[in-house]
Amino acid sequence: MTITLPHVASRIFNTPLVVHPGKAEAFLSGFGPRLGLDGVDLPEFADALSTFDLGGALMGDLAGQRQPYAGVLDDDLLGEIRAGRIDGYHMVRGAAIVSITGTLIHRGAWVGKSSGQRSYEGLIAQVEAAAEDGRCDKIALETDSFGGEVAGCAALAEAIRRARAQKPVWAFVADHAFSAGYWLASQADRVIVNRTSGTGSIGVIWFHVDRSGAAARSGMNVTPVFSGSRKADGHPYAPLADEVRADIERELGAMRQVFAEDVAMGRGDRLDVDAVLATEAATFVGAEAVEAGLADEVGDLRTAFREFVASDGRLGSPQTQLAHGGTDMATNTGKKTNPEAGAGTGGDDQDTLQGG
Repeated sequence: MTITLPHVASRIFNTPLVVHPGKAEAFLSGFGPRLGLDGVDLPEFADALSTFDLGGALMGDLAGQRQPYAGVLDDDLLGEIRAGRIDGYHMVRGAAIVSITGTLIHRGAWVGKSSGQRSYEGLIAQVEAAAEDGRCDKIALETDSFGGEVAGCAALAEAIRRARAQKPVWAFVADHAFSAGYWLASQADRVIVNRTSGTGSIGVIWFHVDRSGAAARSGMNVTPVFSGSRKADGHPYAPLADEVRADIERELGAMRQVFAEDVAMGRGDRLDVDAVLATEAATFVGAEAVEAGLADEVGDLRTAFREFVASDGRLGSPQTQLAHGGTDMATNTGKKTNPEAGAGTGGDDQDTLQGG
């Protein structure tokens, strides 16, 4: 069994993921053989595997292109954005649009709008730059992601909360905010969805593939040699032992708790930790998300964005009002935006929610 894309496999197997189970069949059909999964019947895997935009993941490697690197300990990328050498976000009349789209990954290159990936570190640099940019007074998160890796997500969520303490931040879900995508959208003062936007999937998943049968059929006998009784836990050349599975489940439970606490911190009095956990990683569409407390408004996203740009960003957002010294605790939770409003206008109103 040959894995021809080890860098892809390493981001999918034996690592915690916060992703939606949406495109498993397409993944297995298109990339299963190249990952050594051809001819293997994995119904549970097919049930659970989420979308990964592998075309975008491979594009940089195949093209031989080097992209700006975003690190954890340095702010080089932030400096590039500050200096104007990199377009970190699109600006519309004082609103910075940061795109949280595609597969969300830890480290890696910070790649632009033609890629299928966004790195958490790159997004942190964008959010921090927007928060300190004197040209903008509010931040819009255009969110369209099925999720990605756990590693790095909490740091970006914290960065969004810090930015929110400085400027109003609204999330516009067009059209997916699942798992890591929702982890991040939930940190905004206000979450706007349309009638078909999907949100939720607040859970963590881990994939283990037992390759012992395939190795035996090929005539191979793999013997792990290690020091430390737990060093080889979960290796792929034996079935997953019950005690190892239990340990992994405990680890994922701890990560899910962090996920839920961050969501509750972002949503404030609209959704507490117990309510988040009670969703059991279910997904919600349109008005269901508002009813469940995961979103604040169903409406036409362009109209809602124009309202955001034209306002002070505190509309219907009690947490933003408190953060910015307001006293009005009224909320427009569940308010439907008139999709016809603003139709046919010109000029800046025609700017779309295209991220930079």
